[in-house]
Amino acid sequence: MGTAAVFGSTIVDMMARGPHLPTHGETVKGSYFRMGPGGKGFNQCVAAHKAGCDVTMVGKVGRDALSAVHLGLMEELGMDRSHMIQTDDAPTGTALVAVDENTGQNQILIAAGANSTFTREEVEGCRPLLERSSHVLLQLEVNQDANEAVCDLARACGCRVILNPAPSMPLDEGFVSKLWMVTPNEVEARDLCGVEVRDLESGRRAAAWFHDRGVEVVVVTLGSTGVFASCGGRAEIVPANRVEAVDTTGAGDAFNGGLLAALSEGADVWEALRFANALAALSVQRMGAAVAMPTRAEVDAFLAEVG
Repeated sequence: MGTAAVFGSTIVDMMARGPHLPTHGETVKGSYFRMGPGGKGFNQCVAAHKAGCDVTMVGKVGRDALSAVHLGLMEELGMDRSHMIQTDDAPTGTALVAVDENTGQNQILIAAGANSTFTREEVEGCRPLLERSSHVLLQLEVNQDANEAVCDLARACGCRVILNPAPSMPLDEGFVSKLWMVTPNEVEARDLCGVEVRDLESGRRAAAWFHDRGVEVVVVTLGSTGVFASCGGRAEIVPANRVEAVDTTGAGDAFNGGLLAALSEGADVWEALRFANALAALSVQRMGAAVAMPTRAEVDAFLAEVG
């Protein structure tokens, strides 16, 4: 089994539900509150870890009470905390989520905090980890200069770089050219390459944009339809597993974590996609994101059941 790394965000999600969303200057009495660990990077790392991957999270939190939300769960799950950086100069990242319990509509305010303060020295501290890792998974919830530095360092160490380009933002083509794999959803793919992926043909056009810029593997997640992928001259849509979804909040993170886990074990892209689809299908049948990620035994049992 190979070693992998996730470089990314750690955000404490604070979610409250109420009869309607507040308007300007209004205070609304809520009916429910939940606080838990989140951030795309953290969710993806938990998914990979629970799927059996030897994975290390590189994240940054404040030296404050909220840091225990992530560090405590990592300890509980037996995750490697050696590359979790604590700082006195910024608070742990937070997301304030207000949900209308009647319509499901929400308002989200994110304070990135420590996630936007990674330094080049902290990136350089990842060198030994990247030297022994087969893959590193990035997202776009940290300061982009740190992502670019990690990408350069990983390539120098012979470590393949996977980018989940979420949340959507413009990317320098020089940065894109250094990626081994990209995993946007339909919206993120459209924002990057101008093609809305709806079927195999539009998927091929989108993939061509990335391939022309040096990306070897293009994966576009299509929600309940499945996943479009293009690699080595082969392009196809891998269908999603049909399940009754309860909460799709962390589905993309579950998929990316599962993909990393399978690739780090030496699976080819197509085998890894099937594994990632199964992991995501299990995750949406539970409430929450990081806490909803299934174990390896559960994924294997699900795959055996669906054939």
